[in-house]
Amino acid sequence: MNTPILTIEERHNIDSASWFSSLSHSLRSAIMARAFVRRLQDGTPLAARGGPAEDWVGVAKGAVRVSTVSLSGKQVSLTYVEPGTWFGDIALFDGLPRTHDATVHGATTLVGITKADFKELLSQHTELYEALLRLNCRRLRLMFNLFEDLNTRPLSARLAKQLLLLANSYGIAQGEEIRIGLQLAQEDLAQLLGASRQRVNQELKELEREGVLRVEPTRLVVLHRDKLLAAAQR
Repeated sequence: MNTPILTIEERHNIDSASWFSSLSHSLRSAIMARAFVRRLQDGTPLAARGGPAEDWVGVAKGAVRVSTVSLSGKQVSLTYVEPGTWFGDIALFDGLPRTHDATVHGATTLVGITKADFKELLSQHTELYEALLRLNCRRLRLMFNLFEDLNTRPLSARLAKQLLLLANSYGIAQGEEIRIGLQLAQEDLAQLLGASRQRVNQELKELEREGVLRVEPTRLVVLHRDKLLAAAQR
């Protein structure tokens, strides 16, 4: 199978990501030789909770919104999968259905590995087992950190920390400013933080008054990263 055709930016996002770049050259080549490319528009559904696991997926550009449905029937955002991140391997390992809904957020490019090719990669490259174990350990650490923050840190610090993560993943430097390229409604940001939109709006206005960021109609712009870092450590 030929190497998938990606733009320079898309291939850079895959190759430079910390997890993928830590793999051996032979394993990276084997993965990309089996990959197929999908370019999808905003809102395209990728997976449904309870559905079968068919692919292992890497985000080359854009984002994937992972969500669930609340008891009231409302779709709630849990996280956004950023460029360079691979996901979907857990359900391929244990053979159980998908645990959450996944939807394309903005124009997005994905590289996919079929279930059969994923199994073949595991059989031919034992390195992949250890690499995926490291990846899932990292996911667990992030999850426990999130639980700790939710129960021990004020909303203002959690919001600042989330904005730092978004700036690192989607930031576009414009002089000293960093424009967060991922378009999120305040309701989406509130869901990520487990808070109400009204409270998040109040905290954003406070950061704006402090000169930390600027709130635009469709974007957030970090004015002083050091001040935002200080707010995250309060």
